Amino acid sequence: MLDSLRRPCCSIAPPDLLAWLASQGDQHERDAAIQSLATSAAMRSRRAVLGHFSRELNQNIGLIGLVSLTQQGVTVYDNQTNGRNFLPGVKKRAVGDPVAIDPAVNEAFDGSSATATFYRDVLGRNSLDNAGMELVSSVHYGVGFDNAFWDGSQMVYGDGSGRIFQLGALTRAVDVIGHELTHGVTEFTAGLVYSKQSGALNESFSDVFGSLVKQYSLQQTATEANWLIGEGTLVTKLGLALRSMKSPGTAFSGDRQPAHMKDYVDLPDDNNPANDNGGVHINSGIPNRAFYLAAIALGGSAWEQAGKIWYNALTTKMGQHTQFAEAAQFTIDSAGELFGTTEQAAVRSAWTEVGVLT
Repeated sequence: MLDSLRRPCCSIAPPDLLAWLASQGDQHERDAAIQSLATSAAMRSRRAVLGHFSRELNQNIGLIGLVSLTQQGVTVYDNQTNGRNFLPGVKKRAVGDPVAIDPAVNEAFDGSSATATFYRDVLGRNSLDNAGMELVSSVHYGVGFDNAFWDGSQMVYGDGSGRIFQLGALTRAVDVIGHELTHGVTEFTAGLVYSKQSGALNESFSDVFGSLVKQYSLQQTATEANWLIGEGTLVTKLGLALRSMKSPGTAFSGDRQPAHMKDYVDLPDDNNPANDNGGVHINSGIPNRAFYLAAIALGGSAWEQAGKIWYNALTTKMGQHTQFAEAAQFTIDSAGELFGTTEQAAVRSAWTEVGVLT
């Protein structure tokens, strides 16, 4: 079977964190983690099939009959806590509509719009598929669902249970929205297989562009940004954020992200969520820090040079099974193509510092 038909749903919550809470948390944390793991698993085949059609067959996913495309660009629905059989739900806001009463609707709308604006104005990309694909979101998915994910055709947001994620936090975090929508960009371009190193790159590119959407929205330079992903989304007891691109392994209690290849976590890709599809959320810390180092070395706003270099590598050079060392060379090549030898040297130094290159 094709690799694209075997990959799971890409969700913002690290499954190893959920697995740890399911076994080691208090009763409330266990219940919330088990619910999130079970619900996320139920979406896996849906996303995998849609990803296959959208990339391998060059078939616009909106025409498969799951979500109808319009010319309005961004649309938000209310799932009304009914789950996957009621996706997308009841339409609440589209382009040109007044601000909704529901804050979650407006946050999802604004975050999707900010992501589309970033890709259009900074990278010259026309939505996720580069052909004007409608950005569809559903809020209030399930009951107290502790996750948000791109399911292969749309964004889905849980409200959080207040036991893992803070109530309403997932739609408030524009970097979480940018992260998940970038999984759609990756599906339409490199199609990085969601396993081991290629899967860690898949996660890392989503962190990179999720962070850049946030930085661009705030007009922050690379040195001004804090490089945290999902800051303030977890309950205070668990930690500050979901990931730190600057200092992998420091974001939350039990954060296992390495910052260097010497600490790479070699895990099996099996059905155990603790193994995180071979460590895709865990080992993404290595390429994440490489991007951070490159952005700091290049200076200014990270989207101006580093972001364009990484985007060029993702969309023109990488394939389904690209590994860390190949990704490093592709970004070095892209730096030379887009800018020059000084920029190439900065990118090479970043990958060397994290041990991917020697």
